[in-house]
Amino acid sequence: MLSDPTSRCVTPWKMSLIKIFSAIYFITVCAAQGPRNVTGVSTTIPPPSPAAIPTVYDAPVPALEIQSIFLDVFPSEKVEFSCSIAGSSDWTFTWSRDGQEVQESDPNVSLFAEGSILKLSAATQTYSGSYNCKGHHKTKNVITAASNSLGLTVNAYTPKPTLSRTSNFNKMYPGESITFTCVVHGSSGWEYMWYHDGNLIQGKDSTYFIRSIDHSNSGQYHCKASRGKADFYTDNSPTTTLQVSDPPKPSLRLLTPWTNVFENETVGFSCDIDSSGWTITWYKDQEQVLEDYVLVLDMEDSLLNVTEMTEEYEGIYACRAQLESRSVSSEFSNTINISIYENLPKPTVTVTPGINQMYVGEIVNFTCNVDVASGWTYQWYKDGEFLPQSSKTNSITLNLSAVGMYGCSATRGEVTSTEISEEIRQDVIEIPVPSLKATEHWLDVFPGESVQLSCLMDKESDWIYTWYKDGKLIQANNAIYLGLNGPTLTIKSASAAHAGRYTCKGDLKDRPVSSHSSPGCNLTVYDSKPTVTLNQDPDFEVMFLGESLSFSCHINISSGWEYLWYKDEVELNISQNKHMITSVGTANQGSYKCQARRGTNQSPYFATSRTKQLEVQENKPKPSITQQPDVNKVYVGESVSMNCKVQVSSGWEYMWYKDGTQVSTNSSRLSIDAAYLTNSGTYTCMARRNKNTFNTAVSDGRILHVSEIPTPSIKLLTQWMDVFPMESVKLHCGMSDISEWTYTWCIDGKKVQASNAVSFDSDATTLSIQSASSLHHGKYSCSAKLKSRSVTSGRSSGLPLHVHGSKPRVTLIQEPGHDVMHTGDPVSFSCHINISTGWEYLWYKDDNQLVESGNNYTITSLLTKDSGSYKCQTKRGRSTVFYSDQSQTARLNVEERPKADIILMTGWSEAFSTDSLVLSCSVPESQLSWNWNYTWFKEDEIIDVPPSEKYIVTPQNDPDQSMYTCKGIRHGRPSYSKISEQFKTKNLLLKRRVLLSISGCIFFGIILVFLGCIILRVVRKPAEQEYKPEEAELFLRMDQIKGLDDEPCPLFQFITDAELNSSSKDNPAEGEENTLADGETTPLPITSQEDLAETTESHGTSENGGLVSFKQ
Repeated sequence: MLSDPTSRCVTPWKMSLIKIFSAIYFITVCAAQGPRNVTGVSTTIPPPSPAAIPTVYDAPVPALEIQSIFLDVFPSEKVEFSCSIAGSSDWTFTWSRDGQEVQESDPNVSLFAEGSILKLSAATQTYSGSYNCKGHHKTKNVITAASNSLGLTVNAYTPKPTLSRTSNFNKMYPGESITFTCVVHGSSGWEYMWYHDGNLIQGKDSTYFIRSIDHSNSGQYHCKASRGKADFYTDNSPTTTLQVSDPPKPSLRLLTPWTNVFENETVGFSCDIDSSGWTITWYKDQEQVLEDYVLVLDMEDSLLNVTEMTEEYEGIYACRAQLESRSVSSEFSNTINISIYENLPKPTVTVTPGINQMYVGEIVNFTCNVDVASGWTYQWYKDGEFLPQSSKTNSITLNLSAVGMYGCSATRGEVTSTEISEEIRQDVIEIPVPSLKATEHWLDVFPGESVQLSCLMDKESDWIYTWYKDGKLIQANNAIYLGLNGPTLTIKSASAAHAGRYTCKGDLKDRPVSSHSSPGCNLTVYDSKPTVTLNQDPDFEVMFLGESLSFSCHINISSGWEYLWYKDEVELNISQNKHMITSVGTANQGSYKCQARRGTNQSPYFATSRTKQLEVQENKPKPSITQQPDVNKVYVGESVSMNCKVQVSSGWEYMWYKDGTQVSTNSSRLSIDAAYLTNSGTYTCMARRNKNTFNTAVSDGRILHVSEIPTPSIKLLTQWMDVFPMESVKLHCGMSDISEWTYTWCIDGKKVQASNAVSFDSDATTLSIQSASSLHHGKYSCSAKLKSRSVTSGRSSGLPLHVHGSKPRVTLIQEPGHDVMHTGDPVSFSCHINISTGWEYLWYKDDNQLVESGNNYTITSLLTKDSGSYKCQTKRGRSTVFYSDQSQTARLNVEERPKADIILMTGWSEAFSTDSLVLSCSVPESQLSWNWNYTWFKEDEIIDVPPSEKYIVTPQNDPDQSMYTCKGIRHGRPSYSKISEQFKTKNLLLKRRVLLSISGCIFFGIILVFLGCIILRVVRKPAEQEYKPEEAELFLRMDQIKGLDDEPCPLFQFITDAELNSSSKDNPAEGEENTLADGETTPLPITSQEDLAETTESHGTSENGGLVSFKQ
């Protein structure tokens, strides 16, 4: 330390000089390769002092115990573990299962007492595994080793106990005992619960015992088990049914027919019970029956037979059943009382009806009666001979051989028979036959006539008569009357229903005796009244003065008829069947009829003819002419007919005249099969009757006009005569004069038929082809036919229709035809179809129709959104539109045109060695094989220099800080790039010169200060310093330099000063032009502090002549 003032002055100057050199050094480093941002220098933290070595203890091992008894559990069963460290409570615990930590977030996991208690709900088998725990000291960072492990097994399913019983009988009887047993297999610790019909009846024991069963014990039984503190329950066991029933009651049946028997008859019993295994015991008068030579017991079939009945075995019988294997007895069965008769009875015979003399065919009933007991079988006798009948009543249909004496006897079983009864006599005679006759003179009658028949028997008067027609019984009604007891049958008014063969029979009063039918009598009833025919000759409805005629009356059935004549309902004095009028006058006009009559005056029968009206006219009739067809004009070749008719009367013959000349025909019809022009003229007719040569007046004239048939014309309704497959076509055919024509179409001389593709409108005036094909190609013609007449025209002239073999081909041409286009390029599409006319054009992009029309579609400047598939299509037509197939697809791929980019090649480290800037132009988004040349622009004006990648800016050629752009050009595609962003020099050359001048001034000023300090040190005497401050670390260590990343380098801050920033803010467009896209800056050769540190470290710990300290 210097003691004089000079030395005190030198020290501050020395420190200032060192700081100035340090500043110069760091400025130089930052300008050459320093980072953009430099942080402040941080102080160095001294390393910590070593800690004291603690005493080391072994951590205790926790003990794991099971609290919930079982380690083999079932789904949802609760499990509890405890973990503890003896003698200490300063621990918390964590749990693991199979090495994986148990998470407290699991809803089936609960931890208590700082984790020392683990409670699980074993929901699934995933909780099976080996469990252990670890302790964590509350205040020290100490973790114990794992505890002992306990293996937990979780079964897949909840257990289901099995239920068994000591007695498996379907039915149990009151007083019996039973034991149920419930078992859960494969596990232990269970307590059991018993349920009867769903109600809990007993707990804990695995068995349930019923000492004496009664009906209240019937029902469904099941069990389930529980264990553990949390009462885990098993599923319910299967259900078993206990059915308690009373022992069945035996049913006692009598196998023999009678309870009242005679001595030595057999009696049999059967004791029936519903179930098997029962033993039967027999009782008589409530005492057990023991087997002997008369009483026979069949234990297997539960039968008791009394083989010979005596008074000893008379009594009340019953039975009872025992189930010996189970000590169960039934109650007594029903009882049957057996009694014995003392003597055998004698039968008696009765007869119904009680008449000695009977007719053949009557039925007589003999009855044999035994007053005692039942079950008898009867035997019948006639004149002492055995009859085959064995029933109690013997019915006999009498005939002549049935005369004789009748008796009977009775038997029961094999040992009991009575003696024969007293006998009764029976006599039999034949039934007489009735006679039938008619009281009238005839048996063929007409509807409305009356008929009477009679029926008589030869003997007795107590007969009632029954009448039959065609074998069917006749009942009296409004048309048929029967006399008292039916001896006569009268038909008051016959009808067709009364016709048939009549017979009669007699029936005795109060006895079922009927005679045979009488001989038959056939009655004929006509379907209707007789027809009286009135004939007129000649049969003309209208007669004229002087003509003659006659009437005749006829009836062609039966006989005995008389005839009556009437005119205008007034009877004429004529009795014959004919009436003549020789010369008709007006007095003879009127209504005529005749009538036929037969029978007596009391009941005559009449038949009347129909009325004939005779009309007499004074004036001659005039015929009229009708024509078919009824038209004013007919065509050559057409058939024409004319009818001449006299509207009054009939029987006429006709004569025809044309233009006053008679035509050789006598028919009322004049026919012209094929008209000619010569058939035109005026036609008349006249009529006459040949029988009396009476002529009518001449008819009025009818004019017939015959003309030639016109020819139809054909024309095209659609626009084109050449069409394509599936295109529609319409043709029209018409006549010039009238519209009552239908048309027929031909193609190449062949008739066109309607089909799916071809249709016609009404009358076939229009032919429509909905979808043309090669079948429709040809020359079309048409002909016409009148709707209501057989007139057909000739064919029209031909109209050719050309149908192409296929749809027209549409060609799409792209110009230019490059596969890949770039934004800004123009492109034009043209759509061509070289056949037919009338086309409209449709354009599609990606199958979506565009609004463009016309055969050209041009895009003047392509965008990337114009990429896609282009095609076109044509159409024509109005009401029915025809579409061509779509053209081939032209795929347009529009790529973004690459953009040029300007880069400043002059680095800041060259600021002291150059006064120019080098700009470089490149197209970064292009392929390496593309060879670009570059054109330069200043203020959007091209710079007249040869195309080059680089351009040098000097103060001479850019004194005004101009905007620069560039564009890439090449011979291939794309032939040019987008123009780059604008780049402004911003007076960078001037700033570099100013920086160089300032650096020189500072350098020479430092040298002068350094020389002055040396001179002062030599001239002045050093003084002792009282206070020497600690020198600060002027030079930074490498570890400090690496940490500097916050503050900017001074040189970098000078170059990118506020002027640049303000100009960028004032003119955003210019700021964008001087920077790269997406926030990139112009690349300058500025090195980061990390790179500086790596460089200095690689060069060693010191640098010759440098001012940087590498102190670590």
